[in-house]
Amino acid sequence: MVEQRSVVAFLQWAVREFGGADFARVLFSTSLTFDVSVFELFGPLVSGGCVEVVPDVLAVADGGRDLGGVSLVSGVPSALAQVVGADVLGVCPRSVVLAGEALSVDALAGLRAAVPGARVANIYGPTEATVYATAWFADGVVDGVVPIGRPVDNTRVYVLDGAMNPVPVGVAGELYLAGGGLARGYLNRPALTGERFVADPFSGDGGRLYRTGDVVRWNGAGQVEYLGRVDEQVKIRGFRIELGEVQAAVAAHPGVARAVVVAREDTPGDKRLVAYAVPAG
Repeated sequence: MVEQRSVVAFLQWAVREFGGADFARVLFSTSLTFDVSVFELFGPLVSGGCVEVVPDVLAVADGGRDLGGVSLVSGVPSALAQVVGADVLGVCPRSVVLAGEALSVDALAGLRAAVPGARVANIYGPTEATVYATAWFADGVVDGVVPIGRPVDNTRVYVLDGAMNPVPVGVAGELYLAGGGLARGYLNRPALTGERFVADPFSGDGGRLYRTGDVVRWNGAGQVEYLGRVDEQVKIRGFRIELGEVQAAVAAHPGVARAVVVAREDTPGDKRLVAYAVPAG
């Protein structure tokens, strides 16, 4: 349950960061069921820009329409990597915004080579914190892990251990978010809301923290680096997937005795959901 005022605050940050030339003509390629669509649709419309609607981000390669004037493209890294890998990127935007899953160093290098003049942003955020929570704008050489950056406006970031104590720079911990962008909780799911939205011990005003379940660390430059998950949740093409739920669905089939589900990435950038089943009998 995300409040309208949180969306307004998020858009104020987006307009200040991308307004004007970057939001002049934005490629709207994200499904309305994905929170990134709020950025692609309302960002340009509240700042005087226009929106070029296409079926998905792969449309930048089909050559069926004139997209030469597109100023900003956003998408899931694995999808944009397919376009860049095929060497058919049909636009030359001012900005490329990546979100929804981890960005690899190789994917970043490919995008920089494909659109050498564009500003590349790697942005992180769960829907529970109103679309985006941290942002990193590519500059300089990246060695190892591509950062997800620093908190956006109206957001606070904590990297905590199992006892909810802050961890030192370079030490892995769980990412917690705070600020005006936090959702009220999950509709009609009080137990899950209580598990994920917890009391904020650092605010002193009865505020809350959102427990993301993501493992991160601070680097020496004060940027957050994403390392993985604390549970079985995975991301494939930007969708959050609970492996246990899929595994239970497969195992419920009468022809299946036992099952296990994993996310495999046999080809870099091509992550797939794979189920292994032992047939009944």
